[in-house]
Amino acid sequence: MELDHIGVATTDASGLAGLYADLLGTSVVHEEVFDGMHVVFLDMGNGYFELLEPQEDGTISRYLDTNGPGIHHVAFVTEDVHAALNRARDLDIALVDEEPRLGAWGHTVAFLHPKSTGGVLVEFVEH
Repeated sequence: MELDHIGVATTDASGLAGLYADLLGTSVVHEEVFDGMHVVFLDMGNGYFELLEPQEDGTISRYLDTNGPGIHHVAFVTEDVHAALNRARDLDIALVDEEPRLGAWGHTVAFLHPKSTGGVLVEFVEH
């Protein structure tokens, strides 16, 4: 697997996208409102920087209330999310998603619980 993206929770996805675009010399390659979030992807050449801004009460708004802005998750691209979940099950890793689901950009995704992965929320992404 390779790194797909790093997800960052923020209260201003557009503003932070502008900052990182200027700072890192990159640009927005995808933007959508999905699952109650404004989601912005910046192209980093070897993966993406995903900015997550809540548009309604939900996972990201609760994360921001508890932790404030910052890194929310790390995502790895896989050719088979089902196989990646099965590998995690075999390793007794707690799953957030028992089955893959639709994610941003129309990708198939599944999350692993951070209590089993060193405090890091891990996402598998199948393009």
